[in-house]
Amino acid sequence: MNIAYVYPWDVVGDPSAPERLAALGVDAVALAAVYHSTRAATPYHPSHRVLDVPYPAFYLPVRPSAWGRLVPAAPTWTPADAYLQARDALKAVGLPVHAWTVLTHNSHLGAAHPDLVVRNAFGDPYPYALCPAHEDVIEYCERLVQEILTVGEPDGLILEACGPLGFGHQSVHEKTSGADWTSVDADLLSLCFCEACAPRYPEPTRTQVRAAIDRTGDMSAPQPTTVEEALGPVADEVLAIRVGLSTSLRERLIAVSRRTAPNVPITLHANPDPWAAGAFAPLPAGEPGADALVANCWGDPSTDATRLTRLTELSRAGQRVGAYVLALPPRPADAAVLTDHLRTYAKAGATEFHLYHAGLASRERLTALTEALRQIT
Repeated sequence: MNIAYVYPWDVVGDPSAPERLAALGVDAVALAAVYHSTRAATPYHPSHRVLDVPYPAFYLPVRPSAWGRLVPAAPTWTPADAYLQARDALKAVGLPVHAWTVLTHNSHLGAAHPDLVVRNAFGDPYPYALCPAHEDVIEYCERLVQEILTVGEPDGLILEACGPLGFGHQSVHEKTSGADWTSVDADLLSLCFCEACAPRYPEPTRTQVRAAIDRTGDMSAPQPTTVEEALGPVADEVLAIRVGLSTSLRERLIAVSRRTAPNVPITLHANPDPWAAGAFAPLPAGEPGADALVANCWGDPSTDATRLTRLTELSRAGQRVGAYVLALPPRPADAAVLTDHLRTYAKAGATEFHLYHAGLASRERLTALTEALRQIT
């Protein structure tokens, strides 16, 4: 199964969008049901070319009775039922629609509820990152999934950010690169020390994390080359706690999904790296409750292939493995290059391709994508 990712505003108000997406040769469309803030090009839309999305929003009607402490915001830049309108238009041309569901990445709710966000070892909040150590956050994610399945009636459910996000984030005018923090530092700055997480760690954890970060740039001090080295004897316990947060959230959401819509397949955006902190949550031991596992393939193709191979090794019999393929810059608009990437990912175990992004890509890029899919299938 090959799936093109789009936003509701790519379809709503553009009568040509469904046929254009069908012409790509994909088997289904991943349609955002809830999504974070962004500034998006809309190169095909008859009414606009750039759309500013200032806050995360829920693209189905927000029914007050369905929510608890955390209530998602409705959009003002597109109709409140934009997901439903886009879904119906896509299904009218024979395209199944999977609900692309972004869970803990929500700056609107994080800003309104600072007690529920990820905080690093220095106490700095990450307002874009809800921490699933809090029951209110888990309950919000459960209600989100239940509403999408009940009201949205999708043909599939795609879960993204199914765990705590960390330091890495494309924020407004991001100004963090000059600190020269290493990938190990980024992992350490991704560990959450909010009021719910901090008491779970061994006593010296916060001190060790802060000391490791402050050694960066001091050439006289030894630099840790792995998170395990930086954390020392507490590493295993800290890792178990970190992975446990994602595991607990994932298992509860799968349980809600199976109760609400038993026959709707579940896809997880996942990373086999146990220290992963981002939209692709850590999945170091696999997840038998999901129907498909998808790895991010936006970087060096050989590195992406290694990640895919590991995810394939973690998969169960009958479980699909997908590659989340970038069709935007810095990738060239070149069918031959894209075809080569798809073949690399297929050899690494990918049985389906998740294509990002059919609404943002130029006509030249969509043509290259169509040709690459034709070559690989």
